[in-house]
Amino acid sequence: MLQKITFRPGVNRDQTNYANEGGWYACDRIRFRSGQPQKIGGWLRYGIFTLLGICRQMFVWITTASDNIMAIGTNKKLYLESGTNLYDITPLRATSISPATDNCFATSIGSNIVTVTITGFGSSTGDYVTFSGATAVGGIPASELNANKLITKINANTFTITVTTNATSNVAAGGGTSITAKFDIPVGPVINVIGYGWGAGTWGRGGWGSGSTTPVVIKQRDWFFDNFDNDLVANIRGGALYYWALDSTYTTRAVLLSSLVGASDVPSQTNQLLVSQGDRHLLAFGATPYGGGPFDPMLIRWANQDEPENWTPQVTNSAGFIRVSRGDKIVRAIPTRQEILVFTTATLNSLQFLGTTDVFGIQELSDNISIAGPRAVTTVNNTAYWMGTDKFYMYAGRVDTLPCTLRNHVFENLNYDQIDQIVCGTNEQWNEVWWFYPTANSTTNDAYVIYNHLDRIWYYGSMSRTAWNDSPLREYPQAASGVEDAQVVYNHELGVDDDVLPMAAYIQSSDFDIVDGEQFMLIKRIIPDVEFDGSNTLANPAPSVLLTIKPRNFPGADYSTSPAKNVITTDITNYTNQVFLRARARQMGFKISSSDIGVQWQLGNPRLDGRLDGKR
Repeated sequence: MLQKITFRPGVNRDQTNYANEGGWYACDRIRFRSGQPQKIGGWLRYGIFTLLGICRQMFVWITTASDNIMAIGTNKKLYLESGTNLYDITPLRATSISPATDNCFATSIGSNIVTVTITGFGSSTGDYVTFSGATAVGGIPASELNANKLITKINANTFTITVTTNATSNVAAGGGTSITAKFDIPVGPVINVIGYGWGAGTWGRGGWGSGSTTPVVIKQRDWFFDNFDNDLVANIRGGALYYWALDSTYTTRAVLLSSLVGASDVPSQTNQLLVSQGDRHLLAFGATPYGGGPFDPMLIRWANQDEPENWTPQVTNSAGFIRVSRGDKIVRAIPTRQEILVFTTATLNSLQFLGTTDVFGIQELSDNISIAGPRAVTTVNNTAYWMGTDKFYMYAGRVDTLPCTLRNHVFENLNYDQIDQIVCGTNEQWNEVWWFYPTANSTTNDAYVIYNHLDRIWYYGSMSRTAWNDSPLREYPQAASGVEDAQVVYNHELGVDDDVLPMAAYIQSSDFDIVDGEQFMLIKRIIPDVEFDGSNTLANPAPSVLLTIKPRNFPGADYSTSPAKNVITTDITNYTNQVFLRARARQMGFKISSSDIGVQWQLGNPRLDGRLDGKR
């Protein structure tokens, strides 16, 4: 008899394989369309540029001149991208000019290491400096010196840089008297660094040589962006606020907001900035107080309306401040249609523009909640979704726990030391919310979990992405991926492959009883139902998938304990009518997979053909 194989949409790992009968149990790089699993869309590299550092934030805005600009923040650089061209607008820490930089270069014959002497340059190993105005030195072309260079070895008032060309002569001091050296702001940590070493926490408090029992956490560098009209406002978490005024060449650097003409009482530190676009106030969440004092992680300050540089509260302007009452720090603020949601480590609050002398008011919405990190939240249709430290949440007028069939799978395999890396974003074409996170044995994001908010189902997989942006201002969702100093940006949902390589994908069912759980059944053939629409037939004229039948007799038994129960795998193409096989078991698992280039597939309802074959 023919038996149709049907499964519930979504993947469930919070039950045992057998208890989840009729559902899907494991997967990678699939999604559901109309209730049926299919391979996710592929991705292609966007542009030919690479990023220095690790990207932690991407933000897109459109200017009044229709410029489509994306701000990209890494632990080493602040970039702008437009038309696949990359521009370095990293703020400067200092600038050195003549006479301090006169003939500051020294070369050694046969070496591409150049020693630079500038008294009091103040940078550290790993920082960056940009030279201009230098002439050729020791056979090294001026073009290799007049560039953005990595500072390597440091010794008192000297440091070294590396060029491409080996010097042809020894020069003790060269380069001319018109050299300018512009030093970038210091680079930041690429991941959270946790230590108990010398000088950390409670080191030495129990007597000489006693170790620290309180760890010190040095946070990874995170950027936050927003646009103020055509311009960009930015800040490093826990650092200063910066401003980039639009220029047509994208050659000007971002500058300290406090350096603008008329600037007053700008916070020297903030955890996050945000523009309240409806009323045009620039806000700082977690900030140094007005009038000075230590950084207050629960303080919200805002500048005067239409004046992002003026933070001095006066009776004649709207600058001001307010403090969140409960929690120990503001983790993230995110705008929705009618309010700004403010997350602390323990509460969710609503910040609203009042239009009165108080300007803004705050109200607690929920307590005893958590949020995994500053980038673990997104909004969809005025609903906020976020990842907590042990479960998922949503807010659509009230806070609710988001039912999740993958809760144990995610939170029991999460590297909590690196949860600041968690990235949340939307893929609205498919009604999806994505979270990228680091698994327990990884210090970088290597996995993802997806919630389909329309169908209310979950699925998961493996993928390394450090930043994600699904902007309606761009044709495709975009993401940053790759190792430090060699990251690239990908356009997602473009093609069917992993850039130019094949993308492997699979989904496997939970075990299901073939008859009633007591009877054995002898399976003799399978009639597949697979669609290959969307495949790249130029790259692969005959796309195919593997269908795998995994019979066994007991939930605890291996799928391949004897030759009679061997896993059966067969290749399926668009022209496969039926496949003959031989399998005898009480229960069975079903798997579909692909690993070839150019393949796109969707599973329908395959059918098994078999007969009853006793109880033993």
